[in-house]
Amino acid sequence: MNSSVHEPRTLAPGTLRIIPVGGLGEIGRNMTVFEIDGKLLIVDCGVLFPEENQPGVDLILPDFAPVRDRLDDILGIVLTHGHEDHIGAVPYLLRLRQDIPLLGSGLTLALIEAKLKEHRITPYTLEVREGQHERLGPFDLEFIAVNHSIPDALAVAITTSAGVVLATGDFKMDQLPLDSRITDLRAFARLGEAGVDLFLVDSTNADVPGFTASERAIGPVLESVIAKAPRRVIVASFSSHVHRVQQVLDAAQANGRKVAFMGRSMVRNMTIAADLGYLKVPEGVLIDTKKAAELPDNRVVYMSTGSQGEPMAVLARMANLEHQIEVGKGDTVILASSLIPGNENAVYRVINGLTKLGATVVHKGNAKVHVSGHASAGELLYCYNIIRPKNVLPVHGEYRHLVANQRLAIDTGVPEENTFIAEDGTVLDLKDGIVEVAGQLDLGYVYVDGSTVGEITEADLKDRRILAEEGFISIFAAIDPQTGRIIVGPEIQSRGFAEDESVFDDVKPQIVRALTDAAENGTRDTHAFSQVIRRTVGRWVNTQHRRRPMIVPVVIEA
Repeated sequence: MNSSVHEPRTLAPGTLRIIPVGGLGEIGRNMTVFEIDGKLLIVDCGVLFPEENQPGVDLILPDFAPVRDRLDDILGIVLTHGHEDHIGAVPYLLRLRQDIPLLGSGLTLALIEAKLKEHRITPYTLEVREGQHERLGPFDLEFIAVNHSIPDALAVAITTSAGVVLATGDFKMDQLPLDSRITDLRAFARLGEAGVDLFLVDSTNADVPGFTASERAIGPVLESVIAKAPRRVIVASFSSHVHRVQQVLDAAQANGRKVAFMGRSMVRNMTIAADLGYLKVPEGVLIDTKKAAELPDNRVVYMSTGSQGEPMAVLARMANLEHQIEVGKGDTVILASSLIPGNENAVYRVINGLTKLGATVVHKGNAKVHVSGHASAGELLYCYNIIRPKNVLPVHGEYRHLVANQRLAIDTGVPEENTFIAEDGTVLDLKDGIVEVAGQLDLGYVYVDGSTVGEITEADLKDRRILAEEGFISIFAAIDPQTGRIIVGPEIQSRGFAEDESVFDDVKPQIVRALTDAAENGTRDTHAFSQVIRRTVGRWVNTQHRRRPMIVPVVIEA
């Protein structure tokens, strides 16, 4: 796949265009745009969470450039399930046009409606369920039950005059799911018999051999860990993992403990799940945190957010002694989630902090307290053999996951030239069973930083990294522009570079000489003088201190 940017060719009538806007080469920002005969359909619209090299960033959105100028052509947004990496960016797209219809299952729509309420947006929604067909202009949609780590997940088959696309969303093939709702392989087989022209398939665990373990394997382990815990138990999980919370509630009840939810998103999501009947709360088990604090330590379980080491989530604040619950010796902390790539350091920092406080930390590395929500290689092979797709586009994964998924498709008989390792912005056209790469859009990350969206650039992040790692030096000088003679200064201040300001005594004479030489060579502009100072100080600090701090010269005319 040639990743060089080139504008896509004009879309021919009756041809289906597919543009993955996010989710390729990363775990997050999942969003795919489909276009035929001037109409657009979007599947998923999620966020990516920042890594350590993106300081100050709250969320990362897909680049809406392919649809920004065509909002009126969007017929709807299909949401496959309620995880943040699939619904989190919806509020930001609806800011551009609030009445874009949202299609999803009951739980998915309830979660996004609660999120949109915080953004003061009332969406137009259409609840769908497995087996249902909906027609949106040239798109005929069939929704198919799939099993995932959140209830009510759906795959979607998109039928157009150009062909049939099957998008799995996130899925696995748990044969004994907690809610007894299995991935509908019969529907997959039926679609395969009729002919699937393009298969968009979850790649997250494509490089993991065998089969993903059943959720039911977790229950006895959680129950055993809670039974042996001498004091309080704190379980951290994703705030949308209804199945895991259900298992914690059941294990707590079996051990005579009460459960208190902590973290705004955990309380909100589990209230929704319970109201809709997806979470079965045993009588008398759930209490609020104030009442939990009055119970004996061996009679309470706290269910919290923060399993990915997020700095503002409950668990990280506990590890930093910034939470009302002070973790101590005898407490047991269970991290009931997998590590999202890129979060490893943050998670281990929290684990170390909790261990240092005396807690016993149980996590996926030392106990079976989590199973993935994604199909492993064995399950994907089954799907390829059942569906027999003509073309395959691996989605939802880092590059290594996409390549592993492509290899599975080829192993089951899909011709290599019919498998596509794409990236965000790759434009694919489908017609008469043939898929071709039609172009490559230049799509970037869109950063949410506080209340600003899209204003922070890569250059800003580079500046933040420099400030964090190398420090800051400012130089003030008032000069006579005719002679370059310094009237006031140079006054040098630094932060994060050197404690003793006398370290700059060596460079001050160099600044004076450089300004004088510049004036003798005809420099009269204060900006040019400031660049002279920047170069002089930069050269000195690099050769003498092997550092590259941010250098900010301020020059005024005296």
